[in-house]
Amino acid sequence: MISQTAVHSRRFVAEGFTAAGARGYHYRVLAALEEFGPASQAELGRRCRMDRSDIVAAVTELEQKGFVERSADPADRRRNTVTITRAGTQQLQRLDRALDSVQDELLAPLSATERQTLVALLGKLIEHHGGAPTS
Repeated sequence: MISQTAVHSRRFVAEGFTAAGARGYHYRVLAALEEFGPASQAELGRRCRMDRSDIVAAVTELEQKGFVERSADPADRRRNTVTITRAGTQQLQRLDRALDSVQDELLAPLSATERQTLVALLGKLIEHHGGAPTS
């Protein structure tokens, strides 16, 4: 059942992000920058659990859209520091709304109480397996 639900969830998320002109990697990068502030590409990759080539591609795409700025780290010119822009913050807000809509669609058959229980239980599972619950 978890696998079947995950299939529907991934489809809904992909459709929501596509409608907003984004991909999942974009959301992960923008959310990490918003939460933790500017970071090197390597640090961002670790935070987002993304491969080095994927983080470079995602940052490049976001930079081309004006959602992030990449600059040489003054302490180490070989390293790039990535910063979210105002447009990036606005895009992140659009993506947050898209995810809220996706969650509402996925959980539509559940009552408010059932939703709260499911979210709490999923958070418990994520935390147990080494993640941080995102509520």
